[in-house]
Amino acid sequence: MSIDPVFARRSIRRYRPNPVPAEKIATLLKAAMSAPSAHNQQPWEFIVIDDRAILDAIPDVHPYSKMLREAPLAILVCAHQEGLSSPDFFPQDCAAATENILIEAVLLGLATVWMGIYPKERLMKAMRRMLRIPEGIVPFSLVAVGYGAEEKGPSQRYDETRIHRNGWQ
Repeated sequence: MSIDPVFARRSIRRYRPNPVPAEKIATLLKAAMSAPSAHNQQPWEFIVIDDRAILDAIPDVHPYSKMLREAPLAILVCAHQEGLSSPDFFPQDCAAATENILIEAVLLGLATVWMGIYPKERLMKAMRRMLRIPEGIVPFSLVAVGYGAEEKGPSQRYDETRIHRNGWQ
C-alpha cells in the first residue's frame, strides 16, 4: 500500500542536480490549473524557472530560498488581477494552485518546498524586477522543485484539540 501524497508531502530543502523532465513540469502545471478558484476566475499565471543564473540569484533577494542554489527548477505562482469579478480571492486561488503542485510532485517522485512571496512588498518588487513581471501581476509563491537529496517521513500534525464542533468550544 502506498502512502497518501497529502501525508507524504514534506518541505525538502536539499536537491540533487538532476533536471526535471518537461513532461513532469507540464503535469505539475496541469495539476496547478486544476485547483478550485472563486467564481472560476482562475487568476493564476506561472513562471517556470530553470535558468541556473536566475535560480542562483533569487536567494540574494529572498532570504528563505537558499535551496534554489541546488534545485534544478522553481515555479513562481502569480496572479493577474485585471478583470476579476472577485479580486479579493486571488490569494486562496493561488494557494490552492500551489498546494496542487506540492501534492502532484509527490506522485511524480519529486521534492518541493513552498516559499512565500505575497504579501511581502519587498519580495514582490524583487521578483517583479528580476523576472520582468508586468504591473498588475502579483508574484504569490515560489516552489522549488527537483529530486530530493534528503528524505523525511510523513508528518504527524494531527491535533484533536484544534477541532471544534458546531461552534468554538
